[in-house]
Amino acid sequence: MGTYDDPCGIARALDVVGQRWTLLVVRELLLGPKRFRDLVRGLHGVSQNVLSQRLKELEQAGIVRHATAGPPLSGPVYELTEDGVALEPILLALGRWGRRRPQTATGPMSADALLVAFRTTFDPQVAGDLAVEVELRVGDDRATLTVEAGRLTVRRAPAPRPDAIITGDVAGIRTLVYRGTEASGVTVDGDREAVQALTAALR
Repeated sequence: MGTYDDPCGIARALDVVGQRWTLLVVRELLLGPKRFRDLVRGLHGVSQNVLSQRLKELEQAGIVRHATAGPPLSGPVYELTEDGVALEPILLALGRWGRRRPQTATGPMSADALLVAFRTTFDPQVAGDLAVEVELRVGDDRATLTVEAGRLTVRRAPAPRPDAIITGDVAGIRTLVYRGTEASGVTVDGDREAVQALTAALR
């Protein structure tokens, strides 16, 4: 990796995470460990060689480490270290800043990217005293959104007792949440009023 050779803290940080794809790798790991092939699937357009190089660099920098996961992943995975987790508020701030930029991208969005985006758009004032738990099903991916006491919790796992279940692809769920309309292929089972309240707080 190159260096800015600048003692400024921003420059020192960019020496580590300023390479293309690096912060998106971190984004894909914010909600928990992933296998290499799942990282490839979540990072549209990255080559396996480039991803391997970025992971190697992140390991050397102490941001990512190898681990062995139990079910449902079962096998070698990559996960964030404590230093990697510390990048979370920076990524969320970047997400909020990026939402003000014109959207010109035509590529797909990963399920984890959508879940992280929800954390950047959640409005606790709109949520008020809402208490709800909704499971999202995107292909084989399962995630749970929980709102309680004005806070949104997102985890990559099925909900034990969801108020509602939303099933669909990422594009359809984005349409449901941010435009308030149900897209083709998206189904909502359970408490529709709870889903409407949740999407209002996310919008």
